[in-house]
Amino acid sequence: MATAAHATAAAEPEAEPKAGPGAEEEEEEEEEEDVNEAKAARKRSELMTLELAWDEPEEGVSESDGDGENSPGEWELEEEEEKNQLEIERLEEQLSINVYDYNCHVDLIKVLRLEGELDKVRAARQKMSEIFPLTEELWLEWLQDEVSMAADGQDREHVYQLFERAVQDYICPNIWLEYGQYSVGGIGQKGGLEKVRSVFERALSSVGLHMTKGLAIWEAYREFESAIVEAARLEKVHSLFRRQLAIPLYDMEATFAEYEEWSEDPIPESVIQSYNKALQQLEKYKPYEEALLQAEAPRLAEYQSYIDFEMKTGDPARIQLIFERALVENCLVPDLWIRYSQYLDRQLKVKDVVLSVHSRAVRNCPWTAALWARYLLAMERHGVDHQDISATFEKALSAGFIQATDYVEIWQTYLDYLRRRVDFKQDSSKELEELRATFARALEYLQQEVEERFNENGDPSCVVMQNWARIEARLCNNMQKARELWDSIMTKGNAKYANMWLEYYNLERAHGDTQHCRKALHRAVQCTSDYPEHVCDVLLTMERTEGTLEDWDTAVQKTETRLARVTEQRMKAAEKEASLAQQEEEKAEQRKKMRAEKRALKKKKTRGADKRKAGEEEAEDQWDGEEEGGAEQPPKRRRVEDSVPPGAEGEAGTSGKWAAGDVGPPAKQKEKAVAARRDLPRVAHDSSKDSVTVFVSNLPYSLDEPAARLRPLFEACGEVVEVRPVFSNRGDFRGYCYVEFPDETAALQALRLDRTSVDGRPMFVSPCVDKSKHPDFKVFRYSTALEKHKLFISGLPFSCTKEELADICKEHGAVKDLRLVTNRAGKPKGLAYVEYENESQASQAVMKMNGMTIRENTIKVAISNPPQRKVPEKPEAGKASHGPTVLRQIYGARGKGRTQLALLPRALQRPSAAAPPAENGPAPRPSAPAPASASASETPKMSNADFAKLFLRK
Repeated sequence: MATAAHATAAAEPEAEPKAGPGAEEEEEEEEEEDVNEAKAARKRSELMTLELAWDEPEEGVSESDGDGENSPGEWELEEEEEKNQLEIERLEEQLSINVYDYNCHVDLIKVLRLEGELDKVRAARQKMSEIFPLTEELWLEWLQDEVSMAADGQDREHVYQLFERAVQDYICPNIWLEYGQYSVGGIGQKGGLEKVRSVFERALSSVGLHMTKGLAIWEAYREFESAIVEAARLEKVHSLFRRQLAIPLYDMEATFAEYEEWSEDPIPESVIQSYNKALQQLEKYKPYEEALLQAEAPRLAEYQSYIDFEMKTGDPARIQLIFERALVENCLVPDLWIRYSQYLDRQLKVKDVVLSVHSRAVRNCPWTAALWARYLLAMERHGVDHQDISATFEKALSAGFIQATDYVEIWQTYLDYLRRRVDFKQDSSKELEELRATFARALEYLQQEVEERFNENGDPSCVVMQNWARIEARLCNNMQKARELWDSIMTKGNAKYANMWLEYYNLERAHGDTQHCRKALHRAVQCTSDYPEHVCDVLLTMERTEGTLEDWDTAVQKTETRLARVTEQRMKAAEKEASLAQQEEEKAEQRKKMRAEKRALKKKKTRGADKRKAGEEEAEDQWDGEEEGGAEQPPKRRRVEDSVPPGAEGEAGTSGKWAAGDVGPPAKQKEKAVAARRDLPRVAHDSSKDSVTVFVSNLPYSLDEPAARLRPLFEACGEVVEVRPVFSNRGDFRGYCYVEFPDETAALQALRLDRTSVDGRPMFVSPCVDKSKHPDFKVFRYSTALEKHKLFISGLPFSCTKEELADICKEHGAVKDLRLVTNRAGKPKGLAYVEYENESQASQAVMKMNGMTIRENTIKVAISNPPQRKVPEKPEAGKASHGPTVLRQIYGARGKGRTQLALLPRALQRPSAAAPPAENGPAPRPSAPAPASASASETPKMSNADFAKLFLRK
């Protein structure tokens, strides 16, 4: 690129006196000859380059070698060329299917550039730039190619136009610097000096406030002005120094020292004051700039904090700059574009700036319907032509939204715009006909295009049709059309909802007549299934106010019949639900009994083993006591001991004693290890070290020496203070442990080992939290909200590997993460989550992969949007519980004891009074029996005569 040194050489001819008209003509002829020679030389060099690249034989191989056969190098070139051609055809075909595939555009430009297809590279870049804003790297690459081929003034103008397009996509200091330096090279042309100054001034207004990169623009501008030796230019340099020193930039001290050295006169006091003020401002901005320098891209959180600070300060130029800086690295974040455009719409309100930002937003994130809707509103707000707004809306429809509701939103926005264009004082107009035609087109589009793609039209409540009906009734006074639309709404599955009927009723009340209101409510009474009581109340209220006696009787009869039927249906449903709940309780009780029986059986076996060990120890103690002569016989002895004859007792005891100290088989060794664990002192968990401890669970119970196995795994995260596995009373490993680190950094690093496989099972690593103090704490490392860049895949074959699925998904974009869902045992469940770099790639993968067959399994692919988990409702204190809970409340934690006796004669035991039937739903279930003492206390006192009657009763 040209530098400021070229400006000196280019500016000298401008200062020379001109000889006259003849000299001017000669100079023009010479310039034309030079341009023609430069063009011819450039063409010759291109041809020579191509000839050398394709026709020159390799070193050491003459042209006659091979006799027509290609050398190995030529074969490789031809093979590489064929591969590139096939890749070009594949990429072009893919772009013909989905023109919004960003990565495909980039790959195509790269391959075409390798092939040297200059015209095709230009066409591919042009096509991509019309759809997407190009990054700084792509623009610089394009500009360098065009600058290297520019020879005459016409080519230079073409490069200028490219620079203008480049600085509009993103605010990039490097592109502005290249633009300024390239314009210096054209200073010898007509108006060249004014062009250079115009470019540099625009660059300063755009990125001159950039604290880290703006300095380069200021210095390049000053070098250019300093190179032009004129008295007027010196004042220009003074002005640039003073303007720069009034702005907080890095290395301000060096700039001030340079100004002191360059200036012959003392620096004015006003300049020093402005410089000191800028230094103070720099100290306020430094924490945010240093946070950006220390963080890694894309640094969204740091930019958000910086934006919040600038918004409080309120300088529009600096707010725009920090937004633009953030968008360079976060151009695919729709929320950032929305916040930026919202600020411009509400605060700045400059047409060119606002519309430019909206246009760039939808080019960066075309899959976001909210950005297109805001763009349409901004165009309407600033009076853009109707044809341009309609063309933008058509682009929005072809953008490829991710959800069906996004299409409803964009149609609603466009229909609202068309409605605001209509003058409803006229009976008929071109705008009104266009509005009606667009409503009809919207309904057809949602029913056909959207429903075919998403299996739903995105408008189950028929909001678009409702708006059309309201416009026809209220603004066009066409109730007949409104009634037709509402009939269509009710036939689409909305007749069972009370709110839909009441919406129609209110429209008839406001713009119709009583007859149609009554007809609508009678239909609502028969069809509504969610809240029929509300509809019945509205009908009775209307008849009470406006109806005759006959109308009243008819309304009462219909409402009573309908409510009786609804009550009966609800009772049946409640009985069915109660029956299912009872069955579930019985199944749960059976499972509980089975678990209790298994635990009892295990305890019984454990006690038997312990008794056998205790018997052996007692036998040894007894033998030792008999040798000393002072031990008593134990009250109970094992049968084996009783079967040993008195004479052999010493031998048995001696051999048993010897065997206890000998090394036994592996089973004996394992028992000894278990016994050693059982004898270890219990160490209580120290909750004060929770911040430096992680909880590890789901480990195999058969894991030998858990501490030794896990320590090398966690030492990769930092020094391990202790690995504390948890054992049962019998000495068996319970499948979880605690790992303690010296600091929190290592503990946080250890959380990344979550789901690591240990002996075929996924190991769960979570923070160590006391559940008694934090009962609601749950660890789930994955998001449960809508993630438009992540896919959920179901129906996968269990044999599908992560690598195999990754190869399939990489065909549609860059995969950031892929996770196969497994159960606690580590076995696949046929589900997977795939995370792409952006929403565009994810939406493309949904369209391409949904319904794909993998090993005879048809998979389903959708955007990740997990359903909300149902939180179990806590039982209210006033409500009585059912089943086992009641028994525990009455009899205590262990239930009813066997020794409780009913001391009241059976003849005096009476069932409790039946509860009154419920108004809605089934009768309440009988509560658990009360204790005998409670029943006796509640029984009324009886006289002797009453007792006699009871005993004499047959």
